[in-house]
Amino acid sequence: MKTQQVLLITSVLAAAALTERRFVGFDGNVCAAGAKALGVVDADTDADSPAPANVIGVILVEAGAAITAGAEVQSDASGKAIPKAAGVANGIAWDAATAPGELIRIVRGI
Repeated sequence: MKTQQVLLITSVLAAAALTERRFVGFDGNVCAAGAKALGVVDADTDADSPAPANVIGVILVEAGAAITAGAEVQSDASGKAIPKAAGVANGIAWDAATAPGELIRIVRGI
């Protein structure tokens, strides 16, 4: 079982329904593909409600593709972690993912 060690949690007003374990943008929307994320949502959240966002630490996130441990990750269009391509890095994968939908730990804030 994978665990989190979150050092900084904040809240953001959800501009849309947000899904747990996916990147959220600074504007409260699902993080856009390749964009800088505020953090990772820690609970499913309805629009116009405060969403808990894990910002710094070892954080669980849903993979959107296969990922190698140690690779930088970015957000895809649905807020899932994918290997960094032309986007902004939103953390470093601690775990590998062999397929979309797996939960991995990323390290943010180092």
